[in-house]
Amino acid sequence: MARATKDAVHHPVFARFYARLSVSAEPRVGPVRDELLAGLSGRVIEIGAGNGLNFAHFPTTVAEVVAIEPEASLRRFALESALRAEVPVDVVPGAAEALPVKSEAFDAAVVSLVLCSVRDVRRSLSEVRRVLRPGGELRFFEHGRGGGRAMRTFQRALDRTVWPPLFGGCHVSRDPVATIRAAGFEIESVREFLVPETGPRLPSSYCVAGRARRPESDDGDGHGGDGDDDDDDDDDRTVS
Repeated sequence: MARATKDAVHHPVFARFYARLSVSAEPRVGPVRDELLAGLSGRVIEIGAGNGLNFAHFPTTVAEVVAIEPEASLRRFALESALRAEVPVDVVPGAAEALPVKSEAFDAAVVSLVLCSVRDVRRSLSEVRRVLRPGGELRFFEHGRGGGRAMRTFQRALDRTVWPPLFGGCHVSRDPVATIRAAGFEIESVREFLVPETGPRLPSSYCVAGRARRPESDDGDGHGGDGDDDDDDDDDRTVS
């Protein structure tokens, strides 16, 4: 497994912009977070926790949240959010492609507006599958490909040019549901919606929220990936 550096991602300007934007959008997005996290229990890992806005929405049936965040500025915000959470939250540096935790250690995993920006989606989801126990649940809230032919063409053009460098590595033309299914998860439910619900359709407006599960019979094999992460393989588990 690739070793994650302490600050695997460094986007300080975007991090400050995202922190302000996400807080201002919380009246619209907060109910989605409630839906996303409802009914969770046991040990939960959140990959790409950002500034920690999900922490306030975890139900008290959750015993512990291990929140992975690679960007130092966002991680500082997440630490502040963790202090206000009603469940225990441990904020940890690390990258989605090399989660610093033991295999099959969690009952559930959460990805929330993160698959758009990871360097290697397949490898990241393989890591999620590794750290979930067999039968463990994946909750996802993501934006991606959507709209008609013109919008999808526009999304692809943005991903090849200005969008990732302007928005912290974010991509708008990825298909999160198809990628989760291809990673070996069993999709249980998906809801498609727009953010914002009214007004002009933005390239990032097309969202999905849903639930998937690591199969009970899954042996957890298949960690590979063909993305941009070129770190050397190394088994470096640091959080039990």
